[in-house]
Amino acid sequence: GILQHPDGTVLKQLQPPPRGPREQEFYNKVYDSDCCDSVLLELREYLPKYFGVWSPPTAPNDTYLKLEDVTRKFKKPCIMDVKIGQKSYDPYASAEKIQQQVSKYPLMEEIGFLVLGMRVYHVSSDSYETQNQHYGRSLTKETVKDGISKFFHSGYCLRKDVIAASIQKVEKILEWFEGQKQLNFYASSLLFVYEGSCQPPTMRLGDVTLAEKGGVPKGLLSGGDVLEYNNNIHVINSTENGKIEASVGKGLSKFYALHKKAYSKRHHSQLSLKVENLEQDNMWKSSTCITQEHLNGNVIPQLEKVFCHMPADIKESANVEVRMIDFAHVFPSNTKDEGYIYGLKNLITVLQNILDN
Repeated sequence: GILQHPDGTVLKQLQPPPRGPREQEFYNKVYDSDCCDSVLLELREYLPKYFGVWSPPTAPNDTYLKLEDVTRKFKKPCIMDVKIGQKSYDPYASAEKIQQQVSKYPLMEEIGFLVLGMRVYHVSSDSYETQNQHYGRSLTKETVKDGISKFFHSGYCLRKDVIAASIQKVEKILEWFEGQKQLNFYASSLLFVYEGSCQPPTMRLGDVTLAEKGGVPKGLLSGGDVLEYNNNIHVINSTENGKIEASVGKGLSKFYALHKKAYSKRHHSQLSLKVENLEQDNMWKSSTCITQEHLNGNVIPQLEKVFCHMPADIKESANVEVRMIDFAHVFPSNTKDEGYIYGLKNLITVLQNILDN
């Protein structure tokens, strides 16, 4: 397992030969202080930082890789490990090893990736949900999208901001693979980490929230529709009887202007709209309850424009890390790593489908 060092790094015990020495050699090559290879220098951006090897004073023969703790900056880190590639065995694997790996997840060659595990923080219950590799192996082509979407759900809502930021980071790694022919990776993973402790604010308009108080569980509408997490603001898709009820004031257009202004100034921090601030601006002193019949074609598009579309800079600011890990099976090559590229493209497609749908 991974151990924590008091200095904030993590320690990964070196595996028996040839895997352990091979992984150590990979890190030494990429992080060589004399390295001037642009391909390897860029690769550093996608790995945990490497601080050499370490041995405990009481067991000098035990060797550990000393690595950056990618989760350290997060209060409630949500973590997912996804093995990438069409083959989880390297070119030198025995027939027995190949059979063992293929039997574990026969669809890996077709899908190009495998969920090895995840830990997701649920804001609603203040607890973690954990899934192991058996969960990942149980996913099929038909269920893999729903299986992965579980990682991006806070218990209240789908974290679309995190999905969008994750896609951008995986695309950068894909660009690196498309441009290099030096290394091929087998049984290597992507580690996804994001902050799970963000309290999804319920936007209050006057004294009534967008999700009306009538016995609706947090994060769910009475019709079972889940509130979606866009720009840290809840958006209601529909309600049980097809009506949208909200308490709105006469200053709706002023609110749009305020909201956009706040984005331009605070797009790197969580936007929080508080009732007190709104009341100070005398925007919501008189309110009226309106139903969908009164929300004409002019208002709905404005609501969608404000709440549903994330500017690029907002997406990029989501607190997300995607790093490559596990390098016991990395080999020199003179061709593109087509198996890894295939897996990355399929994973991006699945993430994009989750985001779009």
